[in-house]
Amino acid sequence: MKILLISPSKNTNFKKPKYLLIPQLSLHLLAGLTPPEYDVKIIEEEIEDINLDEECDLVGISCMTSNAPRAYYLAQEFKKRGKKVVMGGVHPTILQDEALQYSDSVVIGEAEGVWEKLLEDFKYDRLKKKYHKPCPSLDKYIQIKNRKDTKKRLFNVIPVMTTRGCPYNCDFCCVHDIFGPKIRHIPIENVVRDIIDSDGKFFLFLDDNIIGDPQYAKDLFREIAPLKIKWVGQASVSFIKDTELIRMAAESGCTGLFFGLESVSKKQLMKLRKSIKDIEKVEEAIRKVKSFDIFFLPSMIFGFDDDTIDIFPETLDFLEKNKVSAVSLNILTPYPGTRTYQQFKREGRLITNDWRYYDHKTAVFTPKNMTAFELQAGRLWVFNEFSKFSSVMRRLPSNFDHPLYHLALSIGHRKIYKNEINEFPKRASQLFPLIDEITDYRDYFSLSTFRFSDFIPRTY
Repeated sequence: MKILLISPSKNTNFKKPKYLLIPQLSLHLLAGLTPPEYDVKIIEEEIEDINLDEECDLVGISCMTSNAPRAYYLAQEFKKRGKKVVMGGVHPTILQDEALQYSDSVVIGEAEGVWEKLLEDFKYDRLKKKYHKPCPSLDKYIQIKNRKDTKKRLFNVIPVMTTRGCPYNCDFCCVHDIFGPKIRHIPIENVVRDIIDSDGKFFLFLDDNIIGDPQYAKDLFREIAPLKIKWVGQASVSFIKDTELIRMAAESGCTGLFFGLESVSKKQLMKLRKSIKDIEKVEEAIRKVKSFDIFFLPSMIFGFDDDTIDIFPETLDFLEKNKVSAVSLNILTPYPGTRTYQQFKREGRLITNDWRYYDHKTAVFTPKNMTAFELQAGRLWVFNEFSKFSSVMRRLPSNFDHPLYHLALSIGHRKIYKNEINEFPKRASQLFPLIDEITDYRDYFSLSTFRFSDFIPRTY
């Protein structure tokens, strides 16, 4: 029997540069859990097209919220062709009954402990509607059978995971609910084996916080240091409080880390569940991480209730002042299942429940201290100013330790920005009330050449 495992794209008309795509691991884990009598094919739609008439017996689709509509479309098309469809991932886990309107079965949460049972039930035509095993053991070694798709990305980066679970419970995040409040570990010997079996040199640790358990992290770094690999990952800013931990990370091959800074607003930092709540300490953290030749990549979020339009120039000034090479600029997104979603729904502030727009870059709610249009446009203004060639070159001397990262990410982000600005008029017309003197967003943007000062003169 043949199984087709799919990760849908969000927008089939535009695909990100391949080197900016986060490599898939979940579908490869499913393939590794699958008994050898099954033939498994994995398709990432961001990389290759999907053949709806592909010969297969079972289709598995994994999705997040923003690509859920595309996942539902694919599920319906395969079902029309007589295929059984199983869905999993973050969105089907949170909205199980919604996903079941389009599929035959839903895997809730993690696949370990249920995937083999699901396949057995499918084989004997007794597929259940839901499969769930909370917080399964991660002790079993799962061999990744085919990593050829990772070779289609810059640096041939290979995904690895060492932990699951998060002790923090942020209002806008559902990781705590999906993977549990306790950090669970994959045995370090299994991580080392996976790295060796992959025959790779550059890795991405997909953990939400690679140093969430400092002692485990130190043991891990000590064991992978002899492998002479390079790796990037994600960590909390509390990382800088332990100099030994930073040193060991660097010695084990760490070349870059993604940090969820979220905001440069002092008022907002005090509200977030962050270990560092002072902007001066954040700046110190940036300098300290860079001093170990580790590329610092922050994530910023616009749209918190305390944010005004002043947050946009403040954020740009912060990024420029600290010579940050690259940044992930996001809009607060009230994902279903989060307290933020429940709050905005209760307050009548949600603009749409069209999941396509729940993508980190679209204002799907009414902010408190600006309009949704200003929130949307303000993020794009920061994106534009930060990714200009002049700004990129101005920050280059401070990022000579990783010039390839700096330039590659800058070029990729500029391509994404140009696509976003091209689609913005249509998106704005669908979501936001027109500003008074403008009758058509397309006319506005062609006339203004995207000068936000035309409609937010208070700031820009």
